[in-house]
Amino acid sequence: MSGRGKDPEPHRIVIVGGGAGGLELATRLGRRVGKRKRAWITLLDRGRTHIWKPLLHEVASGTMDNHAEAVAYMAQASWHHFRYRIGAMTGLDRAARRIFVAATVDETGREVTPPHALEYDTLIIAVGSVANYFNTPGAAEYAIALDTEEQASRFHRRMVNACLRANAQTEPLRPGQLHCVIVGAGATGVELAAELHRSMRELAAFGLDRIDFDKLIKLTIVEAGPRILPALPERLSRAASELLTSLGVAIRTETPVAAITEDGVTLAGGEHLAAELVVWAAGIKAPDFLAGIDGLESDRINRLVVRPTLQTTRDDDIFACGDCACCVLPGSKAPVPPRAQAAHQQASLLVKSMIARLAGRPLPNFVYRDFGSLVSFGEYSTIGNLMGGLVGGNLRVEGLFARLMYRSLYKMHRVALEGYWPVAFETAANLITHRMEPRIKLH
Repeated sequence: MSGRGKDPEPHRIVIVGGGAGGLELATRLGRRVGKRKRAWITLLDRGRTHIWKPLLHEVASGTMDNHAEAVAYMAQASWHHFRYRIGAMTGLDRAARRIFVAATVDETGREVTPPHALEYDTLIIAVGSVANYFNTPGAAEYAIALDTEEQASRFHRRMVNACLRANAQTEPLRPGQLHCVIVGAGATGVELAAELHRSMRELAAFGLDRIDFDKLIKLTIVEAGPRILPALPERLSRAASELLTSLGVAIRTETPVAAITEDGVTLAGGEHLAAELVVWAAGIKAPDFLAGIDGLESDRINRLVVRPTLQTTRDDDIFACGDCACCVLPGSKAPVPPRAQAAHQQASLLVKSMIARLAGRPLPNFVYRDFGSLVSFGEYSTIGNLMGGLVGGNLRVEGLFARLMYRSLYKMHRVALEGYWPVAFETAANLITHRMEPRIKLH
């Protein structure tokens, strides 16, 4: 009688970070290999729900209800055959093939999960990016970044409270009250300015009638560079400036910020802009814990340096994708830009890479396709340029068509997570209920 050895354990793939790339990757790998027990797929994230990061400015302004749009990691994992673990990665032991995870606590400070370690055979780091304050004094303490759902929700609560406070007080408004300064004129800052112009005024329609919001609300964008939206062609930047100016948004270009204070923003020349709300959207970096983690190569903003296969340069078992990856492709001098479309394309490649890895085949190389950029000004307008295979060149788009293209990017992300028919039915239901709900979130 011949004995049979114990079947080998499935390959352990650990994905750190449940953003656009990480969650799409976990979902698709769960369907492809997790369902068949060919691999154990584990997603680690410090949060419990996912919101598509390019739309966090809508959560901040209240024009998107994050509770309605959020994807719960626990449910997504159950439906799509992967495991979800809550916690933040804090360290790495490459020799033992394990990562270290911090304890999680609830709002009262009580421990939910203890510090622990997760073992892996393949590790994919997709932790995204955080605000880069460039050592600006007071920025981390007094400005709000829009890196996470919690930060966006906190800004929204502060905005609503500011409006309620101003409407209730009997004395004149103090200098800077109901003023908002946005530091940084990239897509996040510019889109937020347009959404806030709409949402702060619409709050007046819900009983806030003791003050003139049109006269008292002031929005200012401060940018150190020569123009807003530097990633877009100059003609589109100019069109965006004209639109924002027509809405009454003040734009200060070539104006570095020296410090953020409790009551506003101090500029490099000494001028102080009094403001009740300050948003920091001036730059990004990878989280600090990645800098040189256990000997891996990282760049000056903490991104892990990867080869075209998205494997880190010093460990074939560790991959990085999305904003936290520094990927300079052959023939290019600059890294792949930190954009949602890049994270989506890299997640798609890594699905193929993991299947090839399980089969012992060579890994494919990443090829980035830039399909252009779209910037939404809410209901006012959308502008952008489409490139490459979408239009066979470079095409400027604006208005309704651009707005539909912008929303379709988000729908494509949802389809990757949920499938076509659930998203189609949800979209139809939203169209039916749209006129029965407030146009902005009021809490």
